[in-house]
Amino acid sequence: MYKVLKAEKLAANIYLMDVEAPRVAKYCQPGQFVIVKLDEKGERIPLTICDYDREAGTVTIVFQPIGASTTKFADVKEGDYFLDFTGPLGCASDFVKEDMEILKNKKMLFVGGGVGAAPVYPQVKWLHEHGIDADVIIGSKTKDLLILEKEMEAVAGTYYPCTDDGSYGHAGMVTTKIEALVKEGKQYDVCVAIGPMIMMKFVCLMTKKLGIPTIVSMNPIMVDGTGMCGACRLIVGDEVKFACVDGPEFDGHLVDFDNAMKRQQMYKTQEGRALLKLQEGDTHHGGCGNCGGEK
Repeated sequence: MYKVLKAEKLAANIYLMDVEAPRVAKYCQPGQFVIVKLDEKGERIPLTICDYDREAGTVTIVFQPIGASTTKFADVKEGDYFLDFTGPLGCASDFVKEDMEILKNKKMLFVGGGVGAAPVYPQVKWLHEHGIDADVIIGSKTKDLLILEKEMEAVAGTYYPCTDDGSYGHAGMVTTKIEALVKEGKQYDVCVAIGPMIMMKFVCLMTKKLGIPTIVSMNPIMVDGTGMCGACRLIVGDEVKFACVDGPEFDGHLVDFDNAMKRQQMYKTQEGRALLKLQEGDTHHGGCGNCGGEK
């Protein structure tokens, strides 16, 4: 059992929790995720690690209620417990393993959309703690949907909020802010984009035009989180990858976003899962209990 030490509402329909999970806190790195289960009947929900405190043994998660299980999460209070809190899962961000002197000479730009601000934060915080200040663009529909602003401002080189309705910060999409910064003379060696797939797709189209290598953190449907079920299958370049074990971070200019988004929709129905299994054959995997796979 994993005790909830803090539970708060960050914005409309966005929640934050600090969970007592010493083993996860000890070993997790920026870019990784956990799979959380509230009780015996609950679904296994993958959530990116937003922050962690190794000394206190806590891990911070941020989520947006969408389905039945995450809606129940919203009712969890301080002092309640999660049945399962599995992790860390996935691969850490590549920069964690880079030579520090090389990394310090890189100009990095992070772009987040909506709840994507949560997984951006631990990466920028890690860089800041190692003497590297990256620029950060965070977009949302309106000002009241922006989250973790104070935290982000404390660790970013420069923080650029964007709102679709122009109520705060840059008026417009994050892509137009990227283009504006480059036109102003900003130069970036790498961009990291995290958010809805459609946002990441258009960020990658923009950065490809601007010649900026881009990493994306993919968030397709996941079931087991260990590469067995095949739900998070992606096409990256000419290869089949699985977000849970090969990622979640990939070269954004090689990701087939259209295939990923189409697959995301198909996987929501029994008929769609059956068709995907037929189309993908041996590379589909299976074992999720829904598509009849044998692997």
